[in-house]
Amino acid sequence: MNKTEFVNAVAAKAGFSKVSGKKAIKAVIETISEEVEKGGKVNIIGFGSFYVTTKAARKGINPATQQVIQIPARKVVKFKVGADLAKVVK
Repeated sequence: MNKTEFVNAVAAKAGFSKVSGKKAIKAVIETISEEVEKGGKVNIIGFGSFYVTTKAARKGINPATQQVIQIPARKVVKFKVGADLAKVVK
């Protein structure tokens, strides 16, 4: 499902117009992005949690040259699946 299909499905389930559905999805994505950017955590009970964690610096290998390189530490966004969503997938 791509974004357009997702927006249409949400709008249909909620009884919104497609324009209102698009605005709602955009607002949700922006809200999650803003909170994670600040280093916060967004927990949607039953669905899951979005949060930021730091990956430590490490050594890697350039596959083209087989040369050892240093990969710097960086922040990454993680998603942990909630119980209700995990049940649906099983």
